Amino acid sequence: QVQLAESGGGLVQTGGSLRLSCAASGRTSRTYAMGWFRQAPGKEREFVAAVSWGGGMQYYGDSVKGRFTISRNDAENTVYLQMNSLKPEDTAVYYCAAATTLELVRARRIAYWGQGTQVTVSS
Repeated sequence: QVQLAESGGGLVQTGGSLRLSCAASGRTSRTYAMGWFRQAPGKEREFVAAVSWGGGMQYYGDSVKGRFTISRNDAENTVYLQMNSLKPEDTAVYYCAAATTLELVRARRIAYWGQGTQVTVSS
């Protein structure tokens, strides 16, 4: 089992920044690709970003390219999402996710989900 715990969400003004963290515990000896998804009320869960084991490859959803950066610290079993130039449409619950490959993360074939952290961007 792997447990994922997000933190760092909150309220920020348009144009501001937040950094989300996701700490993994449990069977972290296995290598996992990691990702972030978000879900706004009444909408489907949306792919935000994904990163390979070791951090060498990253993918981003079109809506966040150039503004968000995903990274990871494997020694600490933690993945981050740096969010800059935030917009009201970024408001959502952000979920950390893990899968055995980057392809599976991008395909939403997720092995483990975090509980989510709320990000609210005010106008």
